[in-house]
Order: sequence, then C-alpha cells, then structure tokens
Amino acid sequence: MKNHFIFGVLLLLLPSAAFGVSGADPLPAADAVVAMMLARNAQRQAQLAGYRGMREYVLENQRWHKRAEMLVRVVGDADETKHFEVVSEIGWKAAQKHVLHKVLESEAEASSPAIRNETRLSTENYEFHMAKTAFLGDRMAYVIDVVPKRREERLFEGKIWIDAQDYALERVEGEPAKNPSFWIRSVHFVHTYQKGGPFWFPVSTESVTEVRIFGATTLTIHYYNYVPNSLQTPEVANEASGGGPAR
Repeated sequence: MKNHFIFGVLLLLLPSAAFGVSGADPLPAADAVVAMMLARNAQRQAQLAGYRGMREYVLENQRWHKRAEMLVRVVGDADETKHFEVVSEIGWKAAQKHVLHKVLESEAEASSPAIRNETRLSTENYEFHMAKTAFLGDRMAYVIDVVPKRREERLFEGKIWIDAQDYALERVEGEPAKNPSFWIRSVHFVHTYQKGGPFWFPVSTESVTEVRIFGATTLTIHYYNYVPNSLQTPEVANEASGGGPAR
C-alpha cells in the first residue's frame, strides 16, 4: 500500500504582544505574525520541558468496509524529539502494518532536529500571506495563506490560524505540497490545537485521502491527556498513561 506515505505530512506540524484587532485596524504583516509565533513557541517549549500523552488513531475505508484502531503513548523530549509506544491495536491488519505504523515511524523521524528545521512553519520553508482575522470559538486568530517554497511531500499548501493573543498555532488546513504517489488522487487534512493552562496541545487530526482503487480513506487522530513534564506529579503521570479521548 503506497498510500501510507501521505499520512506523515499530517503530523509534522506537531511542534509548534497581545493586542486587539478591530475591523478598522490594519492587519500586521504575515511574516511578522509567524516570527512572533516562532518566538513564543520557543519560550513555551523551554517552559514545557517535554511532555507525555496519549493518542487514538482510527482509519476507515467505506468502500471496503475496513477499519483499524490503534492506541499509542507518546513522549516528547525537551528538544521536541518524539517517541511512541503502541499500547493496543485492533482491526484491519494490513492498515495497521502498512499505514498506522508507518505514520508513527514518519513522525518520529520528522521530529529529529535536522528534518524539523526543513519542515517547520518558517520563512525558510514557506511564503506567508495575511488573509483576514476570524474567531475560533471565543478567540481571535490571524488567518494566513501558506505557500511552500519547495514541492516536497513533507511540506503542505493551505491555511493556518494563529491565535492573536498567545501567538500559538490553533488550526492548520491544507494539502501536501507534492503528491506522494500515483495511487493518490487527492488529500485534505485539518489539524487543530487547544490551550490548556499556558500551553497549546494538539486536539485532533482529520484527513481524507482519495486513493485509486481503494476510494476514500479517512484517518482521525484524537490527542488527549497531554501533560507537560514541568507540571507532572506521579499521580498526573499515571493519569496520562491511560484513560480515553475527551469527546
């Protein structure tokens, strides 16, 4: 199954001057907002000191009536390198082996410092164009068009939403910059984050891949029980190792 390559692009985005914006206020330059986001991300990363959490992966293909599920424990180091441990897996065996496990391998590889610098949201890798402001829930965000500078599978083209108060990435939506395979017709993904205390953690990833022969295949990832190492106690660490997704 060649379509497993596409899912790696969805997961590279894992990481990551409050002023009001009224309808009459001029919008700041997109590059300036992204630069502020990167600076704030570096501050938050230093305070985070790494993290632990859980993920639930669900892959479905309606045409073939197939489904695979996987529960994964994730550990993020202080330098943003990620480590994964599969807790359980059920369902479609071929998808487990050729898709979901490949997703974990791809994200672990992409979290290395060398690759992370080549894929992060920065002016070295992307052009940014301010589009508008919009509310996500009760928080104002800058909506920015993102254009990759290179047509590579690990980059994407689409939009990002940056929280106007915390300058944190709140939503990413788009398609891979390069089709990874002849077998892939199209891919669309949405990745969301949510604030918990002073930090922002991922909430969900939803993607739909149109695959020749197989049809539409959906992958949904729920992220939950993410706990910063800087705030962990033995009781909290134990809670982060189990439980279920917040629905």
